[in-house]
Amino acid sequence: MEALLRRELGYGFVKAAGHAGGGCISQGQSYDTDRGRVFMKVNPRAEARRMFEGEMASLTAILKTHTVRVPKPIKVLDSPGGGSMLVMEHLDMRYLSSHAATLGAQLADLHLENRKLGESLRQEDRTVGRGGGQAERAFVDQFGFEVVTCCGYLPQVNDWQQDWVAFFAQQRIQPQMDMVEKASGDREARELWSALQLKIPELFHGLEIVPALLHGDLWGGNVAEDSSGPIIFDPASFYGHSEYELAIAGMFGGFSSSFYSAYHSKIPKALGFEKRLQLYQLFHYLNHWNHFGSGYRGSSLSIMRNLLK
Repeated sequence: MEALLRRELGYGFVKAAGHAGGGCISQGQSYDTDRGRVFMKVNPRAEARRMFEGEMASLTAILKTHTVRVPKPIKVLDSPGGGSMLVMEHLDMRYLSSHAATLGAQLADLHLENRKLGESLRQEDRTVGRGGGQAERAFVDQFGFEVVTCCGYLPQVNDWQQDWVAFFAQQRIQPQMDMVEKASGDREARELWSALQLKIPELFHGLEIVPALLHGDLWGGNVAEDSSGPIIFDPASFYGHSEYELAIAGMFGGFSSSFYSAYHSKIPKALGFEKRLQLYQLFHYLNHWNHFGSGYRGSSLSIMRNLLK
């Protein structure tokens, strides 16, 4: 790996550091170089390049908002043994604790950034997305993302759509249901989803949704802090409804009341928030079902039954 980093990234000095790690999907290793310490995520799957290119685009997009800290991505490389790797800035991270409220506030800033950009451009009466050549980011008025991103190792359909309800049903839940159908032909899941599709629009009645840049997979294992403040990593970004972000955050713990208080002080809960949160959690339970097996079937079907009551 040292020779690969020297050749592909032009480092003069590379040596493996004593920092390694990994999760359910990829493994990681830190390296000291003549330009600072870097962290390399490695995955042997044939589709790993697509996954890492989506993560790199996600990190880059979040970086440009200047709201919440993420590791700076460097490059996606092909792995000599097959698969791919993502090289990024190494950060000395620890468990999120003292900076939880700051993360809540910064996450809200991330979600509000595109809305504020749109409002600013309208006030200046300029062409949307141009900003007289001064705006670093263009206002995004649709839901989706510029590239495929992966939640876990499964790809997300990020084709641009004007309507959020259609985007979520067609490009988030339907692909997951298609995978369930292909793997198990689960009749009850199919019937519940057929009924739920008709009811989803009711959950969004009277709600204005401005596309927000999302981390996309914000559970407790993808947040941390260092002495300077909070850090988020392993994103699966797209422009969506800000409430979507809080779904997986509430499923597996790791977020304190101070995090939520700080977040909702900037983005208050809208009417119907709790039911929509269940709907958004349905995606993550289905995604876990398709990643890890039928142990997540019960939770997936339970949410659909509850939403149909």
